[in-house]
Amino acid sequence: MENIGLYLHIPFCDGKCAYCDFFSKCGNQNDFDTYTENLCKAIENYSKIYKRKVDTIYFGGGTPSLIGNDRLCSILQTATKFFDVDNEAEITLECNPTSRWQLDFAKLHKAGFNRLSIGLQSANDDELTVLSRKHTAKEAKYTVDMARKSGFTNISLDLMLCIPKQTKESLQKSIDFCKECDVEHISAYILKIEENTPFYKMKDSLSLFTDDEQADIYEFAVNQLSAYGYKQYEISNFAKVGFESRHNLKYWHDEEYIGLGPSAHSFINGKRFYFPRNIESFYNNETVFESSGGNEDEYIMLSLRLTEGLIFEKFEDRFNHKVPKEIFDRAKALENAGLVTINEKSLSLSVKGFLVSNSVISHLLQ
Repeated sequence: MENIGLYLHIPFCDGKCAYCDFFSKCGNQNDFDTYTENLCKAIENYSKIYKRKVDTIYFGGGTPSLIGNDRLCSILQTATKFFDVDNEAEITLECNPTSRWQLDFAKLHKAGFNRLSIGLQSANDDELTVLSRKHTAKEAKYTVDMARKSGFTNISLDLMLCIPKQTKESLQKSIDFCKECDVEHISAYILKIEENTPFYKMKDSLSLFTDDEQADIYEFAVNQLSAYGYKQYEISNFAKVGFESRHNLKYWHDEEYIGLGPSAHSFINGKRFYFPRNIESFYNNETVFESSGGNEDEYIMLSLRLTEGLIFEKFEDRFNHKVPKEIFDRAKALENAGLVTINEKSLSLSVKGFLVSNSVISHLLQ
């Protein structure tokens, strides 16, 4: 059987950013202890149900660093004790630039963490204020330097595009900052206004970008990152060669994974299910069946998020037949509009196509 990924959700934050719709809540030391205990128990229980080898582990949130070194190490040790974790597994920890006050990066690296994903968002302090982030660009640089000195050789920085009042000049400064930090990976995603966020409540007063302005900023970012050696491999992700996120590639290759924690989703043994967005449901192991997974439409949809696109040979190996002819028929019209590229090996979206990916994919799969 193929290896799986393991996603571990740490739902605690010390405050909610204005744009964030991820499940998180404030907590104290007792909350952290109780959650760690329950998460470790869930890891043990699910390892007995799904006896699969794990080759990626991802600690997401929330702000995982908030619970501290000892709890994080304990959770990872539990995962490696009960799951058969590959010796070369990619083990990622999400953290904020303020994490240097909470974490001992050397201790975490020694425990087995080998990849960091740091939520920079911007290297412009005025933009960070708009986003209600609690760090400065200077703190972010210090955090990257501390991680480097502690042995981390695989670091990702998050960048946000189309922040209110962002300009190409300010975005260039953020991209230059990432280059100067010499990180291996960059996630650059367009701000989306989600319901139940402060930004949604104040959206009419925000200086939001039009669709054309978003397209201009996105294409500018893609070109600048490429010029600096960060190859785009997914709609919002760029990496130096060999440093693509192996865990996230599992999602886009429609491979299986287990997600543990409130709001965490799983795709395992052909089924998709998730934990509701509250901690008590997770403690009680209450899950919600979402759907069967891994069908042809789902595989095509996820593949088209990648710059490699839908590789025909891989599709045929998985489903034992060729890509349906009607997909090609619909794709030809989109190719004439500059939204997709078709060759003898694959079907992929262009940069222009990525900007309207939902519409393009819906049209292909209608």
